Amino acid sequence: MKRVMIPNYAEPVVSTSDTVDELSGKLGFQDLDDKFMHSVLENDKSVIEDGKLIENAINQGIGAFTPDLLFEQLVENYSLTEKTLGKTLLRQLFGYDPDYLRKNIKIPEFKRLLRQRLEKTLHHLKQKKLLDDHYFLSNAAYELASLVMYVEEIDHIVPKGIQGERFHNKESHYGGRDDVRQFRSGDRYRDIAVRRTLHTAIRRGHDHVESGDLRAFERKSKGKCYIIYAIDASGSMKGDKIGSCKKAGIALAYKAIQNKDKVGLIVFGDDIKEVVEPTQDFPCLLRSIVHIHASKQTNIAATLRKAAGLFPSSDVTKHVLLLTDALPTTGIEPENETLEAVSLARNKGITVSIIGILLDEKGVRLAEQIAELGGGKLYRLRDIKEMDRIVLEDYYNT
Repeated sequence: MKRVMIPNYAEPVVSTSDTVDELSGKLGFQDLDDKFMHSVLENDKSVIEDGKLIENAINQGIGAFTPDLLFEQLVENYSLTEKTLGKTLLRQLFGYDPDYLRKNIKIPEFKRLLRQRLEKTLHHLKQKKLLDDHYFLSNAAYELASLVMYVEEIDHIVPKGIQGERFHNKESHYGGRDDVRQFRSGDRYRDIAVRRTLHTAIRRGHDHVESGDLRAFERKSKGKCYIIYAIDASGSMKGDKIGSCKKAGIALAYKAIQNKDKVGLIVFGDDIKEVVEPTQDFPCLLRSIVHIHASKQTNIAATLRKAAGLFPSSDVTKHVLLLTDALPTTGIEPENETLEAVSLARNKGITVSIIGILLDEKGVRLAEQIAELGGGKLYRLRDIKEMDRIVLEDYYNT
């Protein structure tokens, strides 16, 4: 990660749900003081703002803060600093709108005020042990960011109903109710659709139910699903894009593990940066997700080859969900190599879907080929706020 600088804030407050309270004790944080956990769950604005500040720093690829260098860059080249930190982080850091900062950055009195705010915020973060003596993010800082992201995302998906159940196409006595059909020999009596049965008997003019009138619910097996969540962490994903991908990954892990499915993680840029084999260990996935930061190029082919090796040989649903905002850029013939990797994955019984984030037309054409060859779907994302809904939609349709 780059060594730069940061601090201070002003972001939305998180309200918690019963589900969050129920799961909070199982997240397995090792370096985060219990008081932070209680503060977040009790909606302590100051602690939540600290966590969101750290979250945005990580999303911008920043792992350490150098206050003197930051202030010097801000004053001498505001445009570069805004590009490096992003508008949200600047607003959190200084408490001013970026346009206001740009207009007033050369005023001596204003510069002194900004310097004081920076020093005060850094001191605050060090006191909270979120920064070490050299201004690097501590383990507790990453864990606080994880907790805030978790609470915020679960608070978002649960009340708004962004959830459901994923069903397998195979019939099962123990699955969920689906369509109604003719009652057959071997069906359980408890699966008789009483209303539809009576409706059929009445429509046929029968004064009592006959065997031919019986209708039964058809149940679909939920099946076992292994899904690899593959996030493009190339440079163009920095900031809000990668932040939305991370929160959607938390939502996916939360819902899939609730359904007894397994989720794996691959973070890729010009090479494979992080791999988590399909697991039901939610804390492990949460820790890995929060550490993701963007840099360099895109290698989708290597990602698919790696993903193919993470699935078991057993008869389970195997699915890869790719999230990217660009064409592959690594390799001699990156597009052909990507399509070849998709074909190899499909031959192993793995389906591949892709979420294209603001892709250009050339990117859309390749994404369409990936989805078609991979037996999956292409989701063209134009609003990153819809990321978690689309990720869960893909999961439920797998």
